[in-house]
Amino acid sequence: MGAHPGVLQGETGRLTTTAVVLNLPEKIGNIAMSASLTFYTNPMSRGQIARWMLEEVGQPYEQVLLDFGTTMKAPDYLAVNAMGKVPAIRHGDTVVTEVAAICAYLADAFPEAGLAPEPAHRADYYRWLFFAAGPLESAVTNKSLGFELPPGKSMMAGYGGFDAAMDGLEAAVAGKRYVAGDRFSAADVYVGSQIGWGLMFGSIDKRPAFEAYWDGLKDRPAYLRAKEIDTALMPKQA
Repeated sequence: MGAHPGVLQGETGRLTTTAVVLNLPEKIGNIAMSASLTFYTNPMSRGQIARWMLEEVGQPYEQVLLDFGTTMKAPDYLAVNAMGKVPAIRHGDTVVTEVAAICAYLADAFPEAGLAPEPAHRADYYRWLFFAAGPLESAVTNKSLGFELPPGKSMMAGYGGFDAAMDGLEAAVAGKRYVAGDRFSAADVYVGSQIGWGLMFGSIDKRPAFEAYWDGLKDRPAYLRAKEIDTALMPKQA
């Protein structure tokens, strides 16, 4: 694999590490820039969403690649995430798991990137970020696995049914460039990823509102950089 622009690459045992090098201030808020940012991932995972967010943030990070069922379940990584799944980040002594939480954390940890609205204007930001991470993902996953809610039991499911989740998603993006106000945010990284993947793999409805929203995001430079890195890291087809 050729080196990505601005990236240093190396190997440590079975784990590959990558550090992105930038010129940075010594301190951001209360976090010293000497605090390392480590990204645990696998290119064929939801780590793709977290990498997009990291590329939007633009801070240096070290990458640790983990294999499903082996290094992802090893004691060293279970100490990071007891579930043995990726992605996760470590920022200094702070560990964050779950992709939506990673997106929200990074937006707050690096406010100069402008990826979160001001606190007084975060209603839609929180609403749609966690809608996509909760009801939407549950609805899409259950449908993909062939699980159908029993008749009369939709009130027991947090997403209320696949069609209801699709209608909720359409309400989030219809006629909008971004889901939270007039600028791109971490919520768009997560919602956009769900829509982009869903349209690609047929796991969500192909609605004009979804296509229009994704068309406005898919050419962002940070997304393209993240996609290029993960694509290069994927196993080569025989």
